Amino acid sequence: MIHTYFAKQIVENLTTSVLWFDKKLRLGTINPSAETLLEISAKQVHGLPVETLFAKNESFIHSIQRAVNKHCPVVERGIRLHLASGKIITVDCSITPILTSNKRRNIQLDKILVELVQIDQYLRVAREEHLFTQQQATHHLIRGLAHEIKNPLGGLRGAAQLLERELPNEQLKEYTQIIIGEADRLQNLLNRMLGPKTILQKQWVNIHHVLTHVQQLVLSEVSEGIHIEFDYDPSIPEIYADFDQLIQAILNIMRNAVQAMDKKGTIHICTRVHRQLTLANKRYKLVVRIDIKDNGPGIPEHMLEQIFYPLITSRAEGTGLGLSIAQSLISRHGGLIECVSQPGETIFTTWLPIHP
Repeated sequence: MIHTYFAKQIVENLTTSVLWFDKKLRLGTINPSAETLLEISAKQVHGLPVETLFAKNESFIHSIQRAVNKHCPVVERGIRLHLASGKIITVDCSITPILTSNKRRNIQLDKILVELVQIDQYLRVAREEHLFTQQQATHHLIRGLAHEIKNPLGGLRGAAQLLERELPNEQLKEYTQIIIGEADRLQNLLNRMLGPKTILQKQWVNIHHVLTHVQQLVLSEVSEGIHIEFDYDPSIPEIYADFDQLIQAILNIMRNAVQAMDKKGTIHICTRVHRQLTLANKRYKLVVRIDIKDNGPGIPEHMLEQIFYPLITSRAEGTGLGLSIAQSLISRHGGLIECVSQPGETIFTTWLPIHP
């Protein structure tokens, strides 16, 4: 009896989420960590069949049934669980059948032990490090290419100007003007790819003033068809940042959403404060999170890892520089832009540290 009591105490104080199912796969015990992770109450779910408890997770149920049928442990990595609240979490899962033998030494299933470890935070950190490395590598690559292209481009433009002076026919000068115009266009493109060179003009900025200003700009560009909703946290303190560059970054994200929805749909903007968060390998006490969500067609999965590269776009008329420039501007503030997307819902999340 004493051993049973201590075993129960240990399970209840584990940080790992633990669930016990009987041989009919009905929930018997769930520890507090699992209650928090799955956002459920032990009293409400006691005795529920696994099919009811994890109704929207067929692959997870299949894994449990496989462990039962084969009488052997099953380990699954990176399972996405759909909770009853609508939230989706990512977990590593260990499913262990507890076997007993009777007097005839027949092996029988007694219970099923399920252990869950949430890995969303680890995935977020890994994804953040990947985005940061991607941004740094892209910037160095573009700087190298720009240096190699600008010199011959300048020579080309200069030669066209000299040639134009020597041409006796004014009609022929139209061709040199085309050369000069295209050289200037390439020069401007390179400058845009390199991003802003000016020193940040930082001041204390209310992030909601930035978002309101961007909203006015977007609505002035699109006369009708776009509806913008807000969910602001009024407790967010001012951040130390460059007001104009923040406007440009957020405006690029908003314009991208408008174009993705073909200028017809809803954009939802949400702001929140997060505490003790790591961005670009630096720990911050307070970080602002800005979610810009649209109900457009979504971004193809194969493009999600590339959308912050320059010249990457799914639109024939697009330049593919808007998101790259936005990421560069936010990166200069020590922040980061992330994106998750599925058909009907794309969310760009901007993280900005609040400096003391």
